[in-house]
Amino acid sequence: MGVSKTENFSKRQNEMAALLKALAHPARIAIVEYLLSVDTCICGDIVDHLPLAQPTVSQHLKELKAAGIIKGNVEGTAICYCIEEKALAKMQVYFTQSAEKIKSKNQSKCC
Repeated sequence: MGVSKTENFSKRQNEMAALLKALAHPARIAIVEYLLSVDTCICGDIVDHLPLAQPTVSQHLKELKAAGIIKGNVEGTAICYCIEEKALAKMQVYFTQSAEKIKSKNQSKCC
């Protein structure tokens, strides 16, 4: 399989692909859902809420942080994680615009 030529796609398309790729794992979805369910940044207890080992959770957190979906702030010897609202806002706009385009089309001619 060939290498993707990302330069052939728009900045928005590349950004969306990176965000969605980072979310394309059930453990990462679970982490995001957990962070959305709490009112504060979380330091360390994410592992207690997932059926995964600490090193595995750390790897998933690293992927989410690299994609800009979460942010991590060092507090003492721990890293406290929370949702990066700008990333979720980008995804919300993308999917809202996509849904509006679908609604505006005449879908009766489609399969």
